Amino acid sequence: MTENKSIAFHTLGCKLNFSETSTLSRMMESEGFVKKDFKEDADVYVINTCSVTDNADKECRQLVRRIQRRSPEAMVVITGCYAQLKPKEIAEIEGVDLVLGAAEKFNLHEHLHQLTKSKTQAEVYACDIASVEGFNSSFSLNDRTRVFLKVQDGCDYNCSFCTIPLARGHSRSDSIEGVLNNVYELAQTGTKEIVLTGINLGDFGKGNEGGKKREENFYELIQELDKVDGIERFRISSIEPNLLSNDIIEFVAQSNKFMPHFHIPLQSGSNKILGLMRRRYLRELYADRVATIKKLMPHCCIGVDVIVGFPSESDEDFKETFDFLHGLDVSYFHVFTYSERDNTLADTMGDIVPKNIRQERNKILRNLSYQKMQYFTEQHRGQQRKVLFEHAEKNGLMEGYTDNYIKVTTPVNEKLQNQIAYWSI
Repeated sequence: MTENKSIAFHTLGCKLNFSETSTLSRMMESEGFVKKDFKEDADVYVINTCSVTDNADKECRQLVRRIQRRSPEAMVVITGCYAQLKPKEIAEIEGVDLVLGAAEKFNLHEHLHQLTKSKTQAEVYACDIASVEGFNSSFSLNDRTRVFLKVQDGCDYNCSFCTIPLARGHSRSDSIEGVLNNVYELAQTGTKEIVLTGINLGDFGKGNEGGKKREENFYELIQELDKVDGIERFRISSIEPNLLSNDIIEFVAQSNKFMPHFHIPLQSGSNKILGLMRRRYLRELYADRVATIKKLMPHCCIGVDVIVGFPSESDEDFKETFDFLHGLDVSYFHVFTYSERDNTLADTMGDIVPKNIRQERNKILRNLSYQKMQYFTEQHRGQQRKVLFEHAEKNGLMEGYTDNYIKVTTPVNEKLQNQIAYWSI
């Protein structure tokens, strides 16, 4: 495929995926491709997939069909977690031309220069995930007001419901020096806020250089980032409760750059279910982390990941989760309905929760989440807090987020876009 062709990207899934897609987009532009919006006609469409739930898989297939109807002659490339986990399944989807697994994602430009539409079968480049080494740095420059900076990849945990280790490989990360170099570069672009992202962010520091394992950790990383001039805000995207040390909490509490906002996966408020999930903590540790944060930062926003409908989750188990979250001083939830995933231990468990009950439990917790966020916002009503306003416009309004992640809206004002200003909540 020659240069000056147009290319469009679409991202499914997490913030880390957004950072990788943005980096791939810049790489392709440097190779001579013209970037298009995914809704426009393009010569090449690239879908960076997620596979956390069955819905993510379905959405990928729907997107391919949509491209087929609109631009049947366009090249379609699938990469990301779904592509690594089920490359043959994707290759059989009508209209897909190229499937790139984890090791080949960042070699997209090389594959496209050789790709032609005349193939009757999609080309597949996916290797055993155990052989995937190295760390590919990425960040989401120009795509959002907040830049997502990938500093860690992969996971060494073995949660019974999760396919991410199978899709991303073992835990590995950038060096502190490498992260700082990216941050210095971003500081020159006018970036105001950087969100640190990873698959298991608190596990930062693992990686091999010259056969030697680095001895760095996440606490050391944030200490160094706090010293960087030119970036006003850092945010920690998500961190496991067992890796969220008191040192990290205390550092954020006294930092002017790290925002009072944590997102901490819980998954269940039942210790029985946590054990079946193979999580590395009990609810008591989680409650202790929340209490420590709120003692040092009463204004801190705390988000929670929770899964409903895990195999054998009884009404009593769900009530435990509901009651635990109801009594916990947290601000919002991301609620996931359990979805069976091939090659996971949970998929072999019996006592399946009916899907209608899973959906009902999801709805109950989403309602509780809404109430929690309303309460958290009301606690700060009338306060003046620093807000970073975004470029995006919706119906004549623009949005921004306070330091502690409360969303505010105001009529569009170009002078405020990508600026930090004190604002009354």
